[in-house]
Amino acid sequence: MRKALYLLGQLSDTDIEWMIREGARQRIPAGSVLIREGQPIDALYIILDGSVEVSGTGVAGTAIRLGCGEVVGEMSFIDARPPSATVTAAEGLVVLGIPRKSLAAKLEADPRFAARFYRALAVFLSHRLRDTVGRLCYGKGQPLREDVEYEDELDAHTLDNLHLAGSRFDRVRQRLLAE
Repeated sequence: MRKALYLLGQLSDTDIEWMIREGARQRIPAGSVLIREGQPIDALYIILDGSVEVSGTGVAGTAIRLGCGEVVGEMSFIDARPPSATVTAAEGLVVLGIPRKSLAAKLEADPRFAARFYRALAVFLSHRLRDTVGRLCYGKGQPLREDVEYEDELDAHTLDNLHLAGSRFDRVRQRLLAE
């Protein structure tokens, strides 16, 4: 569930309310393709329930499974290129789809939102890259195991409270800048 927590942890409550208002909750049946490799997409998706399998020419070996709280479609949002993988519902899925046009307009009109949003994307893409490198056996010579907590991994309590940290930081920042 980390990626959405990184994203939502960086945004303000107002930003999150905007995403909920502008986005659309979608139910996707098991086996349905949410994102198809090479075909443009028109939304960024946050997985609210269920899981997906990520596969395709850009994914080495077996499919990668992502679950509740993950974000998909962010790479295509950033670089406007077609997706490099196919994302398929592994089971019944519920996502929040945030339309590309609405998000782009918000980013253009609201520089503070844009700064928080792009920082959040940078942080979670960095973590995704680290995870990918670890899965490819780079460094320690073994893939990362899901059932092991590593020393550089955030503990469950920190993850659960990450959204509070983001809103607290914004509150402190606003107070200090107003003085």
